[in-house]
Amino acid sequence: MTFALTDWMLYSMWIVMGAMGLNFLLGLYKSLKSSTFSSELITAYLTDLLMLVLPLFMLSNMTVFDNTGWIMETAYYVGAFGVVVKYVMDLKNKL
Repeated sequence: MTFALTDWMLYSMWIVMGAMGLNFLLGLYKSLKSSTFSSELITAYLTDLLMLVLPLFMLSNMTVFDNTGWIMETAYYVGAFGVVVKYVMDLKNKL
């Protein structure tokens, strides 16, 4: 299985990973500033990779099975938008 992302799919994955990285760095900064660092921060990040990013990669690979050429891509973009909105809301709550 290969992860073949088209141009816009790759850009949206960069945005998703960037939002995840900003959320992780802000959480790490806040926990180190308040001296309450725990492994929960890292395990939550890894869980989000498994539960949010892996399905996006699976959707990108299922575009081969889509005869119309737009149904799986639309599902991918909707999923990526949802993940970004989730992380923007998390960032807003942390600030």
